[in-house]
Amino acid sequence: MQIKMIDSCVHIHNIAPTYVFRGINAWEKSFNAIAKLGNKPLILGRGKETIGLREQLSRNLQEKGLQTYLATLHFDCCEEDLQPIANSFLENGWNSVIAIGGGKVLDAGKLLAHRLRLPCVMIPSSAATCAGWTALSNLYSLSGAFKRDIVLDNCPDLLIFDYRFIIEAPSQTLSSGIADAMAKWYEASVSAGDSRDALIQQAVLQAKSLRDQLFLEGIEAINRPGSAAWIRVVESCGLVAGLIGGLGGARCRTVAAHAIHNGLTQLEVTRNTLHGEKVAFGILAQLWLEEKIGLNPLAGNARRDLISFFHHLKIPVNLDELGLGKVTITELRQVCCFAIQPNSDLHYLPFTVTEDDLLMSLTFTDYC
Repeated sequence: MQIKMIDSCVHIHNIAPTYVFRGINAWEKSFNAIAKLGNKPLILGRGKETIGLREQLSRNLQEKGLQTYLATLHFDCCEEDLQPIANSFLENGWNSVIAIGGGKVLDAGKLLAHRLRLPCVMIPSSAATCAGWTALSNLYSLSGAFKRDIVLDNCPDLLIFDYRFIIEAPSQTLSSGIADAMAKWYEASVSAGDSRDALIQQAVLQAKSLRDQLFLEGIEAINRPGSAAWIRVVESCGLVAGLIGGLGGARCRTVAAHAIHNGLTQLEVTRNTLHGEKVAFGILAQLWLEEKIGLNPLAGNARRDLISFFHHLKIPVNLDELGLGKVTITELRQVCCFAIQPNSDLHYLPFTVTEDDLLMSLTFTDYC
């Protein structure tokens, strides 16, 4: 019997963490699973917001007979932070990595565990990204500028998504997470919407379902923390978005919206805006490109719908709201130059985009 080949490649997927514990008291239920991965975990985190939580979780594990080590990150996921911690590995002999915090902390924990060939445990402290799920880490410079992403051998061994930790995060982190998760549809539908690959097709369909759910319940989730809608939305942002990326691969993760995010990080003035806020701005710019350069009027309708939704979430929709109202054209060209470099995911768009096109899109994100 002959098989009709669509392509001759062998595709390898890192779809999901080995185990996911989710719900109230997910932390306490995970003790045995953590102990099986290693009895001397390094607990990694950053910032005063989570230091109390990290110390409490460390004491919990010590009470269960584990020997814990605490390490503090000082910057985003960057070599200058990671290398000193990796150098202490032989001295301290820890045998697993537990990362507690936001997306960049989780990325750092995954990358450290990957390099040292150690088991990895993710404990998100917000639903701002799906970093706790994926086999991918973003590497930044010491000043916080995106450098590159690194594909890891595996998804995390264990993801602990405890609602009690997530609900303590500022509400804007959830707004940011909603925008970041919605990008899955706006990017995948363009780059992979016509794919004949079964897994990619299902990932694209799931991305649309995710977008629709967040439109439907996102505002309620922000207004009613702890409600059933809130649970569905935080899990959609922190878990389902990651599943879509694992199922569909790189082309279901990023296109122009994330490329623009990466370009924006090259400007120091954007350091105080959240990942998802920059991605949201990137979605609006991408839709402008689709409408004006790709000649797709439906993209304009989608952009206008998003502008209204983002206003309700307090997500920036133009340069002024993003804190870039006073940047120069030279600085904006710096963003464009990085976002449009030859290896950029922006080129998954089905039409050619010039640097001038991209500059216009950044200027007219909320133009109606």
